[in-house]
Amino acid sequence: MPQLGLLHGRVWASLLGKLLRPPGAVCIGAVHSHSQVAEAVLVSQLKPHQEKSNFIIKTPKGTRDLTPQQMVVREKILDLVVSCFKRHGAKGLDTPAFELKDFDIAGQFDPMIPDAECLKIMCEILSGLQLGDFLIKMSWKDVRHEMVAKKGLAPEVADRIGDYVQCHGGVSLVEQMFQDPRLSQNKQALEGLGDLKLLFEYVTLFGIAEKISFDLSLARGLDYYTGVVYEAVLLPTPAQAEEEPLNVGSVAAGGRYDGLVGMFDPKGHKVPCVGLSIGVERIFSIVEQKMKTFGEKIRTTETQVFVASPQKNFLQERLKLIAELWDAGIKAELLYKNNPKLLTQLHYCENMGIPLVVIVGEQELKEGVIKLRSVASREEVAIKRENLVAEIQKRLSES
Repeated sequence: MPQLGLLHGRVWASLLGKLLRPPGAVCIGAVHSHSQVAEAVLVSQLKPHQEKSNFIIKTPKGTRDLTPQQMVVREKILDLVVSCFKRHGAKGLDTPAFELKDFDIAGQFDPMIPDAECLKIMCEILSGLQLGDFLIKMSWKDVRHEMVAKKGLAPEVADRIGDYVQCHGGVSLVEQMFQDPRLSQNKQALEGLGDLKLLFEYVTLFGIAEKISFDLSLARGLDYYTGVVYEAVLLPTPAQAEEEPLNVGSVAAGGRYDGLVGMFDPKGHKVPCVGLSIGVERIFSIVEQKMKTFGEKIRTTETQVFVASPQKNFLQERLKLIAELWDAGIKAELLYKNNPKLLTQLHYCENMGIPLVVIVGEQELKEGVIKLRSVASREEVAIKRENLVAEIQKRLSES
């Protein structure tokens, strides 16, 4: 899949793919296995190469250090993306780079079903990340010379397609092209339009039609794309329109690249493929910028309970208590000091955003209880020692 923002070369959508296909051409060669394969790929950055091979795998030239706050944000983004991929049946594959998260479907399937699912996945991820309103644009690049000179398409048909290049819209635009006699009388054009209409029917069933725009003026993509190509862009809010918005380009992209697998097959077998890439680093930049703008604080730990004591010489009791919490699967911590002051311990909880504090002291030991304190409300209740874990788990489940 491409590195977002560096897309180049010839691109055409489903219609153009049909138009460029010579009569009688076979779309899919013999493949030993056409079982459904959906893989979540951590970066396959394939870029054009000028030598014999058209593509090479490129590893990153460098990395950057992330603060604990940045790591939390980045992990949340990755978790959301990966969970969405898994929800759609993905298998994991790890490669030595980190700028993208990819989802690819390979195999022989009926038209536009996997393409529509990729668009649905992209919408689910971008909606879940809550980055704001977005639009997914489907596109192709005008290659009139190749359509006419190399593929034998009638010049008038190619010119008529050019008339639509500056148009954009949804299924209504496809219907408009269906009504054009110079396109509707061309068998290859009808096949391409039929695929596009089918795709819009599927995305309508998926409830995402309003997020998809057929934008023929958009000319982006890589040489290995062979069908529908799309990229997702964030739409500015009214406030951002007045100011200078954060310009990061597209945040996700994808499309059909049926010829790519065959380039690496010794026998040249062609495997239909469609996939998408999520620009994790670009999304991270957007989230990071929003955090700075709104002054949001991010917890750097997931600690749920802090174990404290108001008196000296209670380290052993604190250690026994925290061991109980750890053994129960509760995320807990304490200060690594023998006799920390209670105020210091409570301030630490407030600064770190830890929701609960358990306090053990002389009085609590005598009564066989533990104080459970809510950091936010500062309310304290006495809980029997044997009921403490159950009470903590109940509160955590309700929060």
